[in-house]
Amino acid sequence: MTGRLDCFVTGTDTGVGKTWVSAGLMHGLSATGLRVAGMKPVASGCRKSRRGPRNDDAEILRSLASIPVDYALVNPVPLPEPIAPHIAAARAGVVIDMDAIRAAFRQLQARADAVVVEGIGGWRVPLSEARSTADLVRELGLPAVLVVGLRLGCINHALLSVESIAASAVTLAGWVANHLLPDYSEGAETVNYLSERIAAPLIGVVPYLEQRDPERIATALSVELLSAR
Repeated sequence: MTGRLDCFVTGTDTGVGKTWVSAGLMHGLSATGLRVAGMKPVASGCRKSRRGPRNDDAEILRSLASIPVDYALVNPVPLPEPIAPHIAAARAGVVIDMDAIRAAFRQLQARADAVVVEGIGGWRVPLSEARSTADLVRELGLPAVLVVGLRLGCINHALLSVESIAASAVTLAGWVANHLLPDYSEGAETVNYLSERIAAPLIGVVPYLEQRDPERIATALSVELLSAR
């Protein structure tokens, strides 16, 4: 694979597996010999530590980087409460600084061949009264990878998310179907239906896993499709 392979991982909703799909993408890209870094620009639900606030998802991404990176670059905007980021920021007296996020991203870009950036919640999650995740992705100049959590209602959420990404003038590099439930028996039909209606490539179908394992997730993903955009 040649050229930069940066991407922004968003989801049809919160709790659809963005972190673990991001982890799988990072593992798969690293396996091709690329220098890979992960980023969670805005993270709500950060615990206090002796080293400052820490978010579990951001630490997972940091641990999978193939280069050493400071936590502050992975998560430049840590927010304490596990709620919508614009509310968490307001309660904490924090302004979500797009310039600081952009600066951290550029530093990671300078050191890695691919930066996998995980969003927060879904595509239109507000970051302030005036800006949303979509604005952040445009400012970073990234294509999106949409994680579709397979469960009842996901077809509507997926198609609306695809429409919104297109309306935001952001390229959809691909999508990932992620099994969230052990007994969702309509998974194959759902994936087939969406495949016929989403123009972007299906990067992979992640099976239901009791224990989330980046290596196993990576085997379900075709990371080379990221270079086809």
